[in-house]
Amino acid sequence: MKYALYPGCTVLGRGRNYEMAARAVAAIFDIEFIDLFDFECCGFPIKSMNYETFLVMAARNLLSAEEKGLDICTLCNACTSSLTEVNKYLIEHFDEKTRLVALLRKKGIDYRMGRNIDVKHFTKILYEDIGIDEIQKLIKKKLLNLHVAPHYGCHYLKPTAIYKNPEDSENPQSLDELISVTGAHSMDYNTKTGCCGAGILAISEDLAYSIARPKLQELSTNSADAMILMCPFCSIMFDDNQRKIEQKFQERYNLPVLYYPQLLGLALGIDEKSLGLRMNRVRTTTLLEKVKHV
Repeated sequence: MKYALYPGCTVLGRGRNYEMAARAVAAIFDIEFIDLFDFECCGFPIKSMNYETFLVMAARNLLSAEEKGLDICTLCNACTSSLTEVNKYLIEHFDEKTRLVALLRKKGIDYRMGRNIDVKHFTKILYEDIGIDEIQKLIKKKLLNLHVAPHYGCHYLKPTAIYKNPEDSENPQSLDELISVTGAHSMDYNTKTGCCGAGILAISEDLAYSIARPKLQELSTNSADAMILMCPFCSIMFDDNQRKIEQKFQERYNLPVLYYPQLLGLALGIDEKSLGLRMNRVRTTTLLEKVKHV
């Protein structure tokens, strides 16, 4: 099973632990990641300001993979949404696809069109293509004494119209099931589908922190061992900025935030260093002690 790995900007800049864990887990399931060095930004940050530029940026990435006959595996929820939306649009509007190819050619970027490709988040590949039953067969250590909280993130679920197998955005289950296969208990909680606030972080830090706060409060009150997510920008809010949120509101959460491949990797017997757990901002020491004593 081969995919062109699209890490996105945030993973390369601030989420190398995510990439490390994803690569380590992929190897267990014989998923081969191909690195395409002409990948660039998915265009998401500029979508609301200049839709044409957004289309061109996303199309360049899609065409790069299409030329080589590779489907794309994404790690970021926003990248997944952008590339999936534009991919669907270009498949349904071939005239627009040829226009964008011609536009790129004028800029000196020449891609040959190939078969239509698919764009899929790594978590969806695990859930839909590998499957719970196959994952179960390779679990080496059940994480039975961990109670963790799934955070899906907005763009993993929405807009539902762009995805082939959309989940109920108000009651998603895939990440819960993927957590359960590790043996950990997937917690249900009131703010489960709430936004992390990262979308407005550059506009108003105070408002962004206020959006993230209720989830951290609830999970801290309910003694969650960790939050489990699969988006690097959500991690920036809940992991990288957790201390800033604590300082702003004079509260203490001390909530470890793990990417799903890090949690799964522990259950698969992958060592902590290979999963990048030392790079998580909120220390995972207590959580790892619980894992050792299962």
